[in-house]
Amino acid sequence: MTREELITRIEETRRKLNQSIDQREKYEVIYRHSVELDGLIEQYIVSGF
Repeated sequence: MTREELITRIEETRRKLNQSIDQREKYEVIYRHSVELDGLIEQYIVSGF
């Protein structure tokens, strides 16, 4: 995955997380988005971008 693709996925996932929080969705949904975002950020860091 390129740097740009990874950044795009991070931004999309962050938007999903924020939206699920704003809409007061179930904890499981918020948690899933949060874990996905954490994984993408970790991937970005490990890649050395």
